[in-house]
Amino acid sequence: MRWGPEVARPGREDAAVSAIPPTTYQARARTTAPGRAEAAVGSGTVAFDASWGEDPGGLPGPAELLAAAFAACLLKNLARTRELLGFSFEHAEVEVTARRQDHPPRFVEVAYDLRITTDEPDRRVELVHKNLRRFGTVVNTVAAACDVHGEVVAVRPSARRA
Repeated sequence: MRWGPEVARPGREDAAVSAIPPTTYQARARTTAPGRAEAAVGSGTVAFDASWGEDPGGLPGPAELLAAAFAACLLKNLARTRELLGFSFEHAEVEVTARRQDHPPRFVEVAYDLRITTDEPDRRVELVHKNLRRFGTVVNTVAAACDVHGEVVAVRPSARRA
């Protein structure tokens, strides 16, 4: 259940969908110390590395935050499928790898591996994967800028306990 270049890229607009006003998201960020910053998002804050050429001290930088946003998008949309499609799962975990180039600086690839502990049949897992790619705001935005590919693997609950 892999998604790669052979699948049409998101971005085609449907006239009915484009008539819906866009949702607005905000974040406010500030430096907190040399090389350190934090962003106020939602009702919380996220500390991150804002240094140049220094040891980040364990804090994520902007690239890691983008990879985390991509992972969060997949997991949030997986929860959405639980509600809309009645997709049942016990646990999910995702690993995202973002690869960048230096000249010009940009991401060239984002790969993911999503493992879902579920008893759902493979065809339903494949449908969920299709919906994750189709309805993920961050996933679609990143896919419009670089190669995005990955797979969803169903882990059967009995296999997870073993």
